[in-house]
Amino acid sequence: MDEMKSSIQTLLQREAQAVLNIPVTDNYEKAVALIVEQVHRKRGKLVTSGMGKAGQIAMNIATTFCSTGIPAVFLHPSEAQHGDLGILQENDLLLLISNSGKTREIVELTALARNLNPMLKKIVITGNPDSPLGQAADICLVTGHPDEVCVLGMTPTTSTTVMTVIGDILVVETMKQTGFTIEEYSKRHHGGYLGERSRELSK
Repeated sequence: MDEMKSSIQTLLQREAQAVLNIPVTDNYEKAVALIVEQVHRKRGKLVTSGMGKAGQIAMNIATTFCSTGIPAVFLHPSEAQHGDLGILQENDLLLLISNSGKTREIVELTALARNLNPMLKKIVITGNPDSPLGQAADICLVTGHPDEVCVLGMTPTTSTTVMTVIGDILVVETMKQTGFTIEEYSKRHHGGYLGERSRELSK
């Protein structure tokens, strides 16, 4: 039991340190400004995408943005090749996630999106800014490429943690820039504890 407790403490420390090691650059300010401009002002939407575990993070980021006043959808990169690419419209903004920056389906999605509308901007979250995806980005947010805490060093664990945190940063900083209020929040949350609590706070 003590051995497992020690192991868990080590895992927590490694994950926490990976979050603290996320490079904080001017690109965050640029990314938030782009989200505000394209979605909040020009009435486009944020389209997130990723494959596998990164895709699940991209889906979570989209739903979190939706609940805080920024319309967002998740586009599956494989389904995009079979017609779903049509979700992209003028003034939309892509948020693409890949730890390696080499995920075939996401790299292909950038080419497909460019062919559909060369003006579409791309924010990329990756551990490898020198990758094809990193190089295709208008704004690149780097994870710091932490080692996975998985005992094999393979399973997305630490990398998905930092991706999630980067998504949270974008959401919170965007909320600040748009002046998103508790009243607006309550309009988007009708059920559950959050809905009840937000209505109480907005009175």
